[in-house]
Amino acid sequence: MSEPSGAERLWQLTMEHSPVGMTLVSPDGLLLSANRSLCTMLGRTEQELRGSAFQVLTHPDDLAAHQRLFDETIAGSRSSYRITKRCVRADGSTLWGDLSVVLLRDEDGRPLHLIGQINDVSRPREDRERLSEASRVIDRHRRTAEAILDTVDLGMVLIDRDGHYEQWNRRHSDFLELAYPEGHLGQAGQTGHVFAADGVTVLASEDMPTTRAVRGEEFDDYRIWVGDDPTTRRALAVSARAVRDPSGAFTGAVLGYSDITDLMRALRSREEFLALVSHELRTPLTSVLGHLELLTDRDDLPPDVRHQLRVVQRNSHRLQGLVADLLLSASRRDGTVALTRSATDLTGVLRDAVEAAVPTASTCGVELVTDLPAPASEAALEAASEAASLVVDRERMRQVLDNLISNALKYTERGGRVEVRQHVAAAEVEIVVTDTGIGIDSDDLDRVFTPFFRAKGALERAAPGAGLGLGIARSIVAAHGGRIEIGSTPDHGTWVRVLLPRSAPSPDGLPDRDDVDPSPMGDGSPQGPR
Repeated sequence: MSEPSGAERLWQLTMEHSPVGMTLVSPDGLLLSANRSLCTMLGRTEQELRGSAFQVLTHPDDLAAHQRLFDETIAGSRSSYRITKRCVRADGSTLWGDLSVVLLRDEDGRPLHLIGQINDVSRPREDRERLSEASRVIDRHRRTAEAILDTVDLGMVLIDRDGHYEQWNRRHSDFLELAYPEGHLGQAGQTGHVFAADGVTVLASEDMPTTRAVRGEEFDDYRIWVGDDPTTRRALAVSARAVRDPSGAFTGAVLGYSDITDLMRALRSREEFLALVSHELRTPLTSVLGHLELLTDRDDLPPDVRHQLRVVQRNSHRLQGLVADLLLSASRRDGTVALTRSATDLTGVLRDAVEAAVPTASTCGVELVTDLPAPASEAALEAASEAASLVVDRERMRQVLDNLISNALKYTERGGRVEVRQHVAAAEVEIVVTDTGIGIDSDDLDRVFTPFFRAKGALERAAPGAGLGLGIARSIVAAHGGRIEIGSTPDHGTWVRVLLPRSAPSPDGLPDRDDVDPSPMGDGSPQGPR
């Protein structure tokens, strides 16, 4: 046997060390040789591969296609072919290979053998399949999300960090058509037929919900009206949430627009009805009270008649107070209350309110106590009054105090206790009314300031009232730049704290509270803050 030539030796070395699987195949499909890379790919030795038919090493599902190309090449229809097919490894697993085959012939044109080269493309193909499957999943989720967004009765819009509209749903398109009949530019801050909550003031660009969202603001229940025609315009409550990347940098915002037209119109109708009814009741009530005063001034009335008149007079005054509450509730659409301010001795007002409640406390069998400044001398009393003096609406503050004390007495069982305290600090005045009554359930506590809301305990006791007092009290205190806090433990009592600034309210309507106990519950007992 002669030594291989230099060219043959070079070919052998190239084939043996090539990273590509290489083999020589006879015209009848038997492997004549296999290099190291091919053996590694198929998990077999060269001895095992030699003499094996390529059909045995081919996946059954790809055999027909490979056989057809092989037969065409042997028959002379083609000189080479390329196919991506699956090969079967020794352990039965599948190898995806990119196979290239070329046929060598002798001088007479007879087939000598075929040279095959195969690249392992299993991992790239698996990666492509995984990527394709991930794309299918993402597309399915995208289509599902779009279907959901277009189904919900909520306008949704996604904007980027520069305020460009990236995506919005069908419901939001309806709102855009109302607000921008001539078309929207897809940019935050565009003005159009968009109005403030009053339905009259046209929103400036800087007040538009999208502009606020691009500034990074997050908010809820920002109310606007869209549409120029009063018969078709809609009221919307807008919420916004910022979108941030993993590092926390602002990348955009999502806004939701909820249609609250029916609610707003219902509230307006209720307010108009309350105002109408209250005005209609006030006139005859004034006449009734006037004639009652004339009657009670007479000296010729029998004692039993005088007693009955007092009952009528007392209930008429109660009805007059209810009418006044209805009027005030109907007039405060924007949450504000008109005030007539003057320098007021708040401690004196508090003493008067407590004194007026003494007969009721006595009738209810409830101990009514106070913790108020009590100077020993007239000079000290004057100094204390000056210290507690505030520029407030005296009548409105008396209304607040009467309501808090009345509620405490109303919901405290016989033998219980109601305490009224006042603390004067440098920045503010604190008033706390604490009772040992039935308390308020935690589910009701957040709603006690809602107009016409009656807590469960009040309904069970059939306690008189319309559910307006606390809401009105909060509006009055807020108009003074203060706040009301409330806490309660069912069956143990309730405390209500009023905080009023000593100076004029700050622009945001809230006083500085650095010197106030940050825990209104104190030690958790119904005694509240001291």
